[in-house]
Amino acid sequence: MYFRNYSATTHFELMVRLIRAFDSGNFSENVHRIPVEMRPRGGKHTRCCVYRDRAILKYRLMALLGFGIEDEEDELVPLSRYAEISLTRETTPDPVLTVIDEACNGCVRTRYEATNACRGCLTQACVDVCPKDAVELVNGKSVINPDRCIQCGKCMDVCPYHAIVHIPIPCEESCPTGAISKMSNSKETIDYEKCIFCGKCLAACPFNAILERSQLVDVIREMSRGKVVTALVAPAIVGETPSTMGQLVGALKSVGFSHVIEVAAGADKTAAHEADEFVERMEEGAPFMTSSCCPAYTEFVEKHLPEMKEFVSDTRTPMHYTAQTAKENDPEAVTVFIGPCVAKRQEATADPYVDHVLTFRELRALFAARDIEISQCDETSFDLAGLAEGRGFPVSGGVTDGVKAYIGDRAPIDPVGIDGLDKRSVKKLKAYVKKCPGNFVEIMGCTGGCIAGPSGVVPEKKAGRKLQAFLKESPRGVEK
Repeated sequence: MYFRNYSATTHFELMVRLIRAFDSGNFSENVHRIPVEMRPRGGKHTRCCVYRDRAILKYRLMALLGFGIEDEEDELVPLSRYAEISLTRETTPDPVLTVIDEACNGCVRTRYEATNACRGCLTQACVDVCPKDAVELVNGKSVINPDRCIQCGKCMDVCPYHAIVHIPIPCEESCPTGAISKMSNSKETIDYEKCIFCGKCLAACPFNAILERSQLVDVIREMSRGKVVTALVAPAIVGETPSTMGQLVGALKSVGFSHVIEVAAGADKTAAHEADEFVERMEEGAPFMTSSCCPAYTEFVEKHLPEMKEFVSDTRTPMHYTAQTAKENDPEAVTVFIGPCVAKRQEATADPYVDHVLTFRELRALFAARDIEISQCDETSFDLAGLAEGRGFPVSGGVTDGVKAYIGDRAPIDPVGIDGLDKRSVKKLKAYVKKCPGNFVEIMGCTGGCIAGPSGVVPEKKAGRKLQAFLKESPRGVEK
């Protein structure tokens, strides 16, 4: 089993313990004891003391119970109380991200710093180029005053010895929209007016201090009530599955899901609708159209590039169409999207057809907590399966291939790809508004596609190989 770091492994253990606490029948009390059981007095700890470890475990559990750490008003409220509330709430946790400030304070502020490679050269290029007089020579070495520095990087650019380095904060560096930054108390905070929920900060944080507010308890609670709970499985799950897709379906039904539907079936609808829309727009003289599948991208347009809105496809996402189908088949069913994407949690809050979202990591924890080995499960068919066109959506270029297949020869298509939203690709998109080099733009929020989503488990290349093999075996909706 693959995890990014030690903290991620610890978080997985917490998920397993949380599920087992629920299954035990004494949920609130057992949840309350988890930090002490994991960090007993006199045992090993990863921070300054066992008590700080327990405090951070408590906050991780709060996020897993669906609560934002920032909303804590009284530190004395026990975990058992949060567990009790999670069993009775009817609303989906929002916003979908939260930051554990106790875990994130290991990072320094982003800054430029002169290293001991500085030779104190006579040209003093770094001193001369600084627009704010933030660089000075002290005892023959360059020193940068952080109070004056404006982070322009000019000193680093002109240093002949490459002695000046940029020391970034990983979460801030990864954010394409500048939505996360340190407050005056040196703790990171997320500006939700800017956040597009791409999850890059979550994936980049070396302390695992940025977490999703989980809906895990909401899902297992609905299962325990005897509700019909339908799993909507994202196409990227192929790369996460250690055995066959049929055995995965069997495992999902063994763990408590009543029905299992491939979101690839909804992706087939998205591809067909986007193809029709593309043909219509080209006939009307539109210069180009962009895909609409990635909720991080559409959130970006809404908040940061409104001038692009007229070019974004009006077609709904695969998750939406799949959930709509599930609700039409059974209006009382509880629909649960399962995928690797943070942005899907945010999208689901505004979609009446999607009740809850789980990540691949949470699904693995559910299997582990209930001792279900996928490879030991019976081969079981999807209640609704997808086709090759939709199954290819989670890799870069897959949306384009699906749309092209349904366009056929109705209109010429000149595709352009944005493989991952970052600061560089954001500049490209802004330029495309004025002059786009093609007439169909596929945007992936994650580099490589959804298989590289921040809430996945298996590395992108390994997942991609398994997905490609699966596509070769998949039936097509449109002949090549």
